[in-house]
Amino acid sequence: MLGNMFNKKMMEKMQGQMEETKSKLDNISVTGEAENGNIKVVANGNRMLSSIEINPDFYASASKDEIAELILTAANRALEQAERVEKSEMSHAAMGMMPGLGK
Repeated sequence: MLGNMFNKKMMEKMQGQMEETKSKLDNISVTGEAENGNIKVVANGNRMLSSIEINPDFYASASKDEIAELILTAANRALEQAERVEKSEMSHAAMGMMPGLGK
């Protein structure tokens, strides 16, 4: 019976820490760029895109297909960075929950 109470409390603590980490990731921004910064895509640590910026001069001179391709490139770069940040934060959270895990 004590083991079940301990497990329940441990699970509640882990869930709380994971929620805290996810909340923290919402406030971390990463940027992916393409075409020397003419296109920028911002995502948060939970891999949600938050903005796309296109340099107006570049927009006026580029084709629709070129812009679409570069938006995808910048978005993928932002999402790759967000994934690395998320993995790092989740790893730190896991080590905090189970200190012997990282050794």
